[in-house]
Amino acid sequence: MKTKAVMALAAIASVGLSACSPSSQMVKGNRATYPSQPATPHAYTVSDGGYLPNPAGQNASPYPSQNLGSASAPDNSGMPMLSTAELRVIGDQIFKNEGGGSVDKLVHWNDGEDFASMGIGHFTWYPAGRSARFGNTFPELLTYMQTKGVRLPGWLEQAKNSGAPWSSKAQLMQAKHTPQVQELQNLLYQTRMLQAQYIVDRTRRAMPKLVNNTPGQLRPHISNNLNAVANTPGGWYALIDYTNFKGEGLNRSGGYNGQNWGLLQVLEEMRPSRPGEPALHEFANAAMRVLERRVRNSPPARNENRWLAGWSNRVNTYRRIPV
Repeated sequence: MKTKAVMALAAIASVGLSACSPSSQMVKGNRATYPSQPATPHAYTVSDGGYLPNPAGQNASPYPSQNLGSASAPDNSGMPMLSTAELRVIGDQIFKNEGGGSVDKLVHWNDGEDFASMGIGHFTWYPAGRSARFGNTFPELLTYMQTKGVRLPGWLEQAKNSGAPWSSKAQLMQAKHTPQVQELQNLLYQTRMLQAQYIVDRTRRAMPKLVNNTPGQLRPHISNNLNAVANTPGGWYALIDYTNFKGEGLNRSGGYNGQNWGLLQVLEEMRPSRPGEPALHEFANAAMRVLERRVRNSPPARNENRWLAGWSNRVNTYRRIPV
């Protein structure tokens, strides 16, 4: 694992990440319960969310009304609340995983893909009329941001409903330095903490569904492995990042040849595990087996094998208990 990645994960421990605490976190059947107390709601502004110096030199935020506090409270998903510092560490690591922490990659289009990738989580954004096979998460993020007080530019509000304004990577690259794209990039830079909160909330919503969407005979296996990862320091980072990376996997017949590759499939693929560092290794090993199966099932013309090395680097960040 790269030194920077290890240091970022270690920072989770240094701020006392409750989500990675091994104390009394158990998923029972279709519900998880944790002994955590609600935080006092607090409206944070994007100035709380700095990862990097603002490349545009803009010190004042144009998005002053973003409320993160209410979204962090625990609920029946069993996922612990996260402090602002904890959320920042996880968001920073996801930003590095997806775009190397590069501000330029906040508005991006990966080779071989038929959709644009936006923000710290490379949320998918399909052009108008194109089938959203891998989900269209960027419009969902924009709606989420609006509920938190972000005012979108008029063109983006329209494009949220109609589709990405570029139909190919070449078109986006040509438009990269236009005022419109620069405005979008700056908005995504200024709202990094909200994007991190969106990713966490997505994982929070998925937790009960992971067991509920599993056939009865497999539920003990899913529950056991989910407990093993969640009760290991660093485990919540792995669960949150993989959910953003490849989705929840709740559609059991989705994916190629009816075999999906989300978080649920990784938990199914895992051998029975107990809390502790071996659970993180088993989670990472299972994730790679699931991803390798995806590549085998994929249409040869997509040449998905080219992505395996990068996927492996990312999955390997799940193996280390932060100390």
